[in-house]
Amino acid sequence: MNLGKKIAIGIIGIIAIPLVLAIFLPSTYQVERSIDIGKSATEVFSYIRLLKNQDQYSVWAKRDPNMKKIFTGVDGTVGFISRWESQVKDVGVGEQEIKMINADALEMQTELRFYEPFEGTERSYMKVSSLDPKKSKVIWGFDGSMPYPFNLTLLFMNFEEMIGNDFEEGLSNLKSVLEK
Repeated sequence: MNLGKKIAIGIIGIIAIPLVLAIFLPSTYQVERSIDIGKSATEVFSYIRLLKNQDQYSVWAKRDPNMKKIFTGVDGTVGFISRWESQVKDVGVGEQEIKMINADALEMQTELRFYEPFEGTERSYMKVSSLDPKKSKVIWGFDGSMPYPFNLTLLFMNFEEMIGNDFEEGLSNLKSVLEK
């Protein structure tokens, strides 16, 4: 076998091995954090169901206080959309829409649509449970996905840590705001 064929086979192998490996890797991930807050569950849920309030505790909102915001609909109700446009790379351009609110279960789900610096659509959720009449637990979660073959990056990127740290900081901010 001549050198040219060996190089070609080597290059094909270098490309094929990661692509085959990606077939067997998960294409989804979930990140979830929680915190206890010294307020009733209904008070906490009444606050977090309003997307405009995220400006007070969300890490991403705090990264660019000058970002352009556009709101559509009635905040705190299904169909409300909060759109943001930022020149800060970590914030980018996107929108968040309330997709589900269950006031009885104190749970809401939103859809995050990212346009810049990358495109994607993911599900986010917040749940509140009562620990006692004056104390509640808040869970903030995110379900993400990476289609094949991009799921290969899940081997190198720790979304649990990256997004989890932002959720922890955001929940800590939320606790500070609500316990003032």
